[in-house]
Amino acid sequence: MKMLLVEDDKTIAAGLDYSLQQEQFETILCYDAGSAKKVIREQLHSIDLCLFDLSLPDGSGYDLCKQVKSGSDIPVIFLTAIDDEVNVVMGLDMGADDYITKPFRIRELLSRIRSVLRRYDKQIQTKSIIEIASVQINTLEGKVYKRGEEVIVTALEYRLLLIFANHIGQVLTRTQLLERIWDVAGDFVNDNTLTVYIKRLREKLEDDPQKPEIIKTIRGLGYKAGE
Repeated sequence: MKMLLVEDDKTIAAGLDYSLQQEQFETILCYDAGSAKKVIREQLHSIDLCLFDLSLPDGSGYDLCKQVKSGSDIPVIFLTAIDDEVNVVMGLDMGADDYITKPFRIRELLSRIRSVLRRYDKQIQTKSIIEIASVQINTLEGKVYKRGEEVIVTALEYRLLLIFANHIGQVLTRTQLLERIWDVAGDFVNDNTLTVYIKRLREKLEDDPQKPEIIKTIRGLGYKAGE
């Protein structure tokens, strides 16, 4: 799970960065709006959540939120020292998903983060039919079809496929996949097992498993669901 953290107070930023990494989050840390905008332009497809300080030396979290939301529907949480209703409402109207007022306990922030991520998972899964190339996933039935014919998959294969389907066009690292499977299924899945599940899905879904188009390998980075 990759986060973009933007906080101009380097002491607070260092503490947050360390705490998030201890919770197995991968972080990209920026201290100003300029460097954050560059990351958003170049890496938005790989970011799962943004934490933006509201007041920055060369801009604001509002500007960053607008940039993120115009390019992708990923969650944004504001970090603010201004406990002001007008500012909070403005941020939420702009598309931010939550805010937390400094000072805060790291456990409270983690709880907000997980709550927002769960909301996004549920919103995505309300789509009854998700398509990847020739494959259709009926989330109401919990079934997978290829060109109209049902494909029998295991529960964990289905979950893995759904993760890809919910992130079409986005590169997902092996670590991100393992974290998402573990979080939802509660089953232990190691790196070797993940390889086996991806191989099985390809054998069931791809026209040519040796040249996959539905679950593509991005060398050195991870996997991407075909667009």
